Amino acid sequence: MRPDVLAYYFPHWHADARDAEWISPGFTEWELVEKAVPRFPGHRQPRVPLLGHRDESDPAVMESEVRLASEHGIDGFLFDFYWYDDGPYLQDALDRGFLGRAPGGPPFRFALMWANHDLVDVYPLPAPTSRTRPRLLRPGAVGRDAFDAMADHLVAAYFTRPDYYTVAGRPFFSVYELGTFVAAMGGADAAADALRSLDDKARRAGLPGVHLDVVVWGTGVLPNHVTIDRPMEILRALPVASTSSYTWMHHVDLAAHPFPVGDWDRVREEAFGHYRAYPGELAVPFLPNISVGWDSSPRTSADGPWEHNPGYGWTPVFECSAASIAKAAADATELLAAQPDAPPIVTVNAWNEWTEGSYLLPDTDRGAALLQALAAAFPR
Repeated sequence: MRPDVLAYYFPHWHADARDAEWISPGFTEWELVEKAVPRFPGHRQPRVPLLGHRDESDPAVMESEVRLASEHGIDGFLFDFYWYDDGPYLQDALDRGFLGRAPGGPPFRFALMWANHDLVDVYPLPAPTSRTRPRLLRPGAVGRDAFDAMADHLVAAYFTRPDYYTVAGRPFFSVYELGTFVAAMGGADAAADALRSLDDKARRAGLPGVHLDVVVWGTGVLPNHVTIDRPMEILRALPVASTSSYTWMHHVDLAAHPFPVGDWDRVREEAFGHYRAYPGELAVPFLPNISVGWDSSPRTSADGPWEHNPGYGWTPVFECSAASIAKAAADATELLAAQPDAPPIVTVNAWNEWTEGSYLLPDTDRGAALLQALAAAFPR
C-alpha cells in the first residue's frame, strides 16, 4: 500500500517580529542563502532557488508550493512548530500563508512537529576558532502553564480543521526533543499527565484523541540539542503512538565521515541500520525518513579556515541524487511493510531547509530532479 508522504516544512522564509528584535528588522534566512559562499573547491554555494526568494506568508506563494508538492507525490506538510514559554514564533507561514490559501486547490493536509529545542543564534554562527559562543535566543524548555496554553491553541486553531492530518481520526502531533519536554515537565509522570491533558482537550472538541509521535535520534545536530541515552524507558511511561526521525544526520557519527565532502548513500545505509532496529528496541512503531542532503555552511561565518568541527556547521557536505531517493524510498517501504501496526507514513527532510542543504524545492543547478525522483518513487 502506498504510504502517505509528509515533507517537513521549515518556516523561516518570512519576516517575524521576534527576529526584528533579536537579529534585524525584516530578517529571513534568505539573507543567509544569498550571502553563502563556497568554502572549498567544487562547493555548490550559493544555492539559487529556481522560484526565487519568496515570502511564504503570502497565500498565493504558499498555494503554488502546495500545488508543486502535490504534483510530485507529497500528501502534506509537517510544519516545524515553535512555541516557547512566552508564546508562538514563526507562525505566519502556517497561519497566513498555508491556512490563508483560497479554497479549491488540490487536496493537501498539514500536521505539526513541535520544534521544542533551544533557539540559538545561527544567523550565522561564529567561527569555531572564535571564543564567542552563539546566543541563546529562547530556551526550548517550557513549563506546564505554557504547554497548556499551547495545547488549547493546537486544538482550537489546528486539530479540528478538516485538512489537519490524522491517523485513525486522531490528529498527528510530533514532539522534537523528548528529553527537553520531560525535563521541563518535571519528569516522566508529569510529562505523561500533560500529554493526557492534551488528549482530553482534543476529545472534548469532538476528536477521538491525539496521535502522539516523538522524534528519536542518537546524535544531536543543532547546538544545545538534548538527546536521551535510553529512550525506551521514557517511552513506556508516555502515551506515545509512534516514533519518527527528523533527518538522517541524527543517526550518524560525522567524525567517521570524510571531509569536506561525504557519501550520502553511506549516510542512508547507516541511518536505515538504526531505523530497522528501532521498532524492536523502542517497542513503538517507527516511521522512516527520507533525507535529501546536508550543507549547513550558509549558517556559519565565513571567517577563519574551513575545518572539520564535530559540532554544528563545519561538517561534511552531502549531496543527494535522484538515485539516492529511489533507494531510500525502497528501504522505507520495506521497513513499513515489516511493521503491520505502524501508520503508513514516510517523512521527508525537507521541503525547504535551504540553509541546511536539505530541500526538495528546485534550484538552478539540479532543477526539479529530486522532486521528480520522489514522485516516481511514490506514484499515486
